[in-house]
Amino acid sequence: MEYKLSKIGVALTSLCLCAGAMAQSGEIRVLVANHPYGELLKLSIPQFEKSTGIKVNVESLQESQLTQKLTTEFATKSSTVDVFMTRPLQEGKMFSKNGWYAPLTGYDFSDYPKNIMNAASFGGKPYIVPLVTEWQVLYYRKDLLQQAGLKVPTNFDELEAAAQKLNSESVAGIASRGKGAAAVTQASSYIFNYGGQYLDKGAAVFNSKPAIDAIRYYGKLLGNYGPKGVTSMSWENIMPLFQAGKVAMWTDASVFYGQVVDQSKTQIPVANFAIANFPAGPKTNSPFIVSSWGISVASQSKKKDLAMKFLNWASSKEMAVKGMMGNITMARSSVWEDQVVRSKMNPGLIETRAFAAKNGTPVDRPYMSAVGEARDLIGELPSSRSTPRARPPSSIR
Repeated sequence: MEYKLSKIGVALTSLCLCAGAMAQSGEIRVLVANHPYGELLKLSIPQFEKSTGIKVNVESLQESQLTQKLTTEFATKSSTVDVFMTRPLQEGKMFSKNGWYAPLTGYDFSDYPKNIMNAASFGGKPYIVPLVTEWQVLYYRKDLLQQAGLKVPTNFDELEAAAQKLNSESVAGIASRGKGAAAVTQASSYIFNYGGQYLDKGAAVFNSKPAIDAIRYYGKLLGNYGPKGVTSMSWENIMPLFQAGKVAMWTDASVFYGQVVDQSKTQIPVANFAIANFPAGPKTNSPFIVSSWGISVASQSKKKDLAMKFLNWASSKEMAVKGMMGNITMARSSVWEDQVVRSKMNPGLIETRAFAAKNGTPVDRPYMSAVGEARDLIGELPSSRSTPRARPPSSIR
């Protein structure tokens, strides 16, 4: 009898252990952005699957397609998405208003800057874990500036003068996004440095004199010294031109630095590329610094325990260090103090991040639910202020 009871106990124990193992297994659906960190996650997922027994069905989409797909699935209540990358400043308020984020009350957010967390929390509760942070910088060709006898521009007057001098038939003096909504984030730092804003206490103020002056300056700069067709260009159009040596200076987000210095993707020796603080405007120097990408659990997920396990792994310090070593500017503060990471990072990237973290503005667009529509409307202004590209001095007869 005793022996039989022992056998029953062993059987029950084995059954419990199997049930426990099954609870950790299963499948989840994850949507990531077509972004360097999204690519890193995709490459690392087999490691996560091996260590957890969780099968991950991952889909990678371009940013606007990702937002559209999530919006459609969530709105029709047909989604099977468990975890997804998300843009806090782009869709955060709208997704939160619709209840599409699951609250992350058990997550430790102590390693993230408070200003970035403002856009990851709603109603006092956190819903998004910041992944990638970015700030506006000036990329430039060291060799071209040296050949022209120019120093790195530190203010808007110097920036325009350098763009004019560097401009030629074969090389545009400067580039930045000129395409509709894509231009709004990059024009923001120009607006801030003129003393303007997009919104003030929920009211639109981009028609104020400082904002209008900034938009005129931005349009004039690109129209006179930008590449041909700049008003239809976003970063994916400008970066190949910069890598091919067709652009002397480029103002855009720091997140692209890793690709800029990837010798396999550029026709110019990477030693000729450099990065500097965004130049000061007439009023101040407060370029944007934002969390461009975060990660969340879908509120309708039926596998929240597995989803949280994936989210914890995807946003871990270990993964953040991997990101930093791949020149992806991560949001966790501790990785910027890691000595191994710092020894591998470009000093210019570290310095510009420190400047922006101290002086920067934590938004780069109108922070509102209808941000997409607002960006479309505002994005028409820089192109309308542009003038035809100026002929370089060498071609004037």
